[in-house]
Amino acid sequence: MSAPENSPDLPSPKVSLGWRATLSLLQRLPQAGLSRLLGRIADVPVPPALRASVFGTFARAVGADLSEVELPLAEYPTVNAFFVRRLKPGLRSWPEDPAAVAAPVDGIVGTVGEIRGGTAVQAKGREYPVAELLGDERDAQVFDGGRFITLYLSPRHYHRIHAPVSGTIPLARHIPGGLLPVNVPSVAHIPDLFVTNERLLCLMDSRLGRVAVVAVGAYNVARISTAFDRSWGGERAWVSNRREPVPRERTYNPPIRVERGSELMAFHLGSTVVLLLPPGAAEPTAACRPGSEVRLGEALARPVRPGHLSAP
Repeated sequence: MSAPENSPDLPSPKVSLGWRATLSLLQRLPQAGLSRLLGRIADVPVPPALRASVFGTFARAVGADLSEVELPLAEYPTVNAFFVRRLKPGLRSWPEDPAAVAAPVDGIVGTVGEIRGGTAVQAKGREYPVAELLGDERDAQVFDGGRFITLYLSPRHYHRIHAPVSGTIPLARHIPGGLLPVNVPSVAHIPDLFVTNERLLCLMDSRLGRVAVVAVGAYNVARISTAFDRSWGGERAWVSNRREPVPRERTYNPPIRVERGSELMAFHLGSTVVLLLPPGAAEPTAACRPGSEVRLGEALARPVRPGHLSAP
């Protein structure tokens, strides 16, 4: 049974026209510089007496659930610290099936479908090459005939990215790029958006085979930090750098072992995650439908032949 080729509904013509004008302006602005500036502002300490008011107002404005926040609001020193807040322990559960692919984030399902001819679907009528998403043709070939799942994180969501499967990380790659907005209007109107914007990805070898977790940067995303290899963050903040057009990557020998649910990365302000699954390995669950809200740990795909799977 094939997964449906789906995408979120396109915005109305009125919204579309407004966003086209906005996007046209943003494409002419220094995206990396502006995002870097906003990142610095987000790192400015907030006076302790104002923190509860500032963060509470922000949470109400975007619809964030403060009952899930790990710490009292006054303990977050900056906007950035609040944005990458952790959840209270025990709030998310994981599938009983150890081979099931779990949601790596709280978010909204975007496109879901089969990778055909080396391409995945960004939105209705808009495809992009998986090789460009990953920055490597050979890595992309592994996923031809497999599945892609796109997850969008809005400002109200929890912004840490966790491992969707247990396995090992043999390689991670940072691909410089633009920082255009990644939301429904942008995804609908900007061709190749996911392969234009900056990306940080890791490949995982799991019971299902090879899985890719791709964090796509966006406007206002000043950094994408890593948890599986914290030394990267000490080299350079995760922002676009036009003077460094060649992707940077690291190979790990031995590969880094991670368990499903362990933290991989974090968006310092929000964006999109693209999951790639190998062919014939798993099928999307009923919860994995475009427009659906999913929570961290919820089953997105289940193995096709559980009895044939083996540990990585």
